[in-house]
Amino acid sequence: MHLAHLPPGQFEFVSEIAIANNIPKKFLDAILGELRNAGFVHSRKGKDGGYRLAKPASEIKVGHVIRVLDGPLAPIPCASQTSYQRCEDCDEATCQVRHVMLEVRQAVATVLDNRSLAEMRDAAMTTWRRCCCVRRADQSSPVSSICSIRRI
Repeated sequence: MHLAHLPPGQFEFVSEIAIANNIPKKFLDAILGELRNAGFVHSRKGKDGGYRLAKPASEIKVGHVIRVLDGPLAPIPCASQTSYQRCEDCDEATCQVRHVMLEVRQAVATVLDNRSLAEMRDAAMTTWRRCCCVRRADQSSPVSSICSIRRI
C-alpha cells in the first residue's frame, strides 16, 4: 500500500517503508521479494535505489497480490480454483460445507479481484481526511491516536 502513495516511478528504501509502517525490516524484505518475483514491484540497488510499483496502482488488483502473498482465496482446498484438492471423506456433489465455501470464495474473489491498489489508497486517504477533521474539532479525542494508524 505504501508504494501506491508514491509518485509514479519513485523508489523508496525498504528501511523507510518499514519505519513509516511500523513493520520489521526483515519481514518487509521477504514480502517485497515475493512481490518482486511476481512482477508487482521493481527494485534497484544503490543510493537512488529501493522499491517502486512495476505498473500503475490502478492496474494492480488486490486479489492478485493476496494470492501471491497468502495463497488461494478459498477457505478450504476443495473450494479453491487455483489450488483445488479433493476431500477424501465427502461427496462433493452433496457436501453443503463445500457449497457454502464455494459461495464464500466467490464473494471474496468478486470484491478483491475488482479492487485495485489505487482504489484502496484513495479510500484510505478519504477515511484519513475524515478522521483528521474530527481530530481537529476535538484534539483530546481518542480518535487522534486511531487517526495515525488509519493514515498508514
